[in-house]
Amino acid sequence: MIDDEDSTLESRARRAAKRIGLLARKSRWRAGTIDNLGGFTILDPQRNWIVAGQRYDFTAQDVIEFCKAREQGAPR
Repeated sequence: MIDDEDSTLESRARRAAKRIGLLARKSRWRAGTIDNLGGFTILDPQRNWIVAGQRYDFTAQDVIEFCKAREQGAPR
């Protein structure tokens, strides 16, 4: 059951990013390296750069909150 909840939350995070024109990508590499903490990063696909979570350090909930703030016009 917990895996279903995690995948649902991850899907919500991806949809939230897509809704504001960004891409939420989860690391597939093993977690725990210095530059990859195994979570999400948020990308701008048009400019091909990382907007947030440079070290794959965002959780799915972080992605949703970031996108919600961005959608409401909060400062970056």
